[in-house]
Amino acid sequence: MERKVCLMLTSASLLVPLLSIALAALMASWFNLFYNALSDLGHATRSSVAPIFNFGLSAGGFLVSATAITCAVKKCKLIGVTLAIAGYILVLIAVFDEVYGWLHFYVSVAFFLLIAVLLVEYAFENRGLKGALALLATLVGVVSWFLHLVYRIPPGAAIPELVSIAVAAPFYVEFILRR
Repeated sequence: MERKVCLMLTSASLLVPLLSIALAALMASWFNLFYNALSDLGHATRSSVAPIFNFGLSAGGFLVSATAITCAVKKCKLIGVTLAIAGYILVLIAVFDEVYGWLHFYVSVAFFLLIAVLLVEYAFENRGLKGALALLATLVGVVSWFLHLVYRIPPGAAIPELVSIAVAAPFYVEFILRR
């Protein structure tokens, strides 16, 4: 029964925010994956799809924290606590949307840094191939951000944001669902 609950929570914590991002992006004809940040979709005064985007992020953040508390803390306290904080920070990205300027920037940076921290924690928890792959995933995420921040490749942040999420998701699912 517990495994089913963890499977449902994990699935929902990934699907709810990702589907809301996809829906908001599809509904916003102005949105360009290469020139925008995902958070542009959540700008309360400039985006008609902000309620969809911000609701999805806040619900997703709640679900990540619920997954951490229900399923992760029992396996590794450090990863569970970091994951719960990351979920809360995801809620804050939705609450403090781009209208809040630097505050939004800081909570967004905190979230993506926590993704990297979680991958490193996973690597230390899982020595061997799994750990090495987690460190490689961390490197891929860092390189995508480096290219964006230093060389403006791509000009918008959406791609490195999605890369960071994509490289971390398999480790998140594996960690939560392992016996």
